[in-house]
Amino acid sequence: MTDPSPQLLDELLALALEAGRRAGALLRDGRPDDLGVAATKSSPVDVVTEMDLASEKLITELIAARRPDDGLLGEEGASSTGTSGVRWVIDPLDGTVNYLYGLPCWAVSIAAEWQGRTVVGVVEVPSRGETVEAVLGRGAQVNGRPAHCRPSPPLERALIGTGFGYLRERRERQAAVVQQLIPRVRDIRRAGSAAIDLSDVGLGRLDGFYERGLNPWDYAAGALIASEAGASIGGRPGDAPSPDLTVAASPGLFPVLQQTLDALGAWHD
Repeated sequence: MTDPSPQLLDELLALALEAGRRAGALLRDGRPDDLGVAATKSSPVDVVTEMDLASEKLITELIAARRPDDGLLGEEGASSTGTSGVRWVIDPLDGTVNYLYGLPCWAVSIAAEWQGRTVVGVVEVPSRGETVEAVLGRGAQVNGRPAHCRPSPPLERALIGTGFGYLRERRERQAAVVQQLIPRVRDIRRAGSAAIDLSDVGLGRLDGFYERGLNPWDYAAGALIASEAGASIGGRPGDAPSPDLTVAASPGLFPVLQQTLDALGAWHD
């Protein structure tokens, strides 16, 4: 595996930032004020789906125009292998339920892989006015300022983020894990956007985060941001992040949280 050139990293970052900014503005400005109550389409959910698709279309068309040989993997169905060694992993609207209800915790998540390794990540959070970015080996930033994870607390003083799936059986299992975990930590937060939660580990707003059932577009950008901000990232002990389990935490907390989650069976339904 060869390393990407600095020029390629600069190009990928600039494109991810532009795509994230434009898609974030589309979603922010295009959301009807009465979306949570009524809409001109058949249902509010249809409008959210339409905005989700419009965001992905904007991002993928911009990438295709600038870098037509790159591959794509998007939550809403964009998929191509490409020939350049670069693949974009895109969640055009992470936190769709929050977006539907008018809650502020939603984001656009864009990552670029080089030969299978994530090298650029951007999480655009319009409601916060924040752009969080990272480049492999260069650190993470929020609105141009360096980002760093918090010093590692003991588990009992750790604020942990998590999320829940959509299937009833999985949610029941995830609730059982939370029931056992919450007496062992400071508290649990459930914001509704894995991209934001992972970024918040890197920004020092959470001590750790875990979730089962995430797809690559959910965690690709956020995991790189957290890692470049100094956090540790993984799945089950010895594994990389995966749909089975994604864990991020400040380095001293990470092994304790990871082992605790493994013992609680957070990696299976």
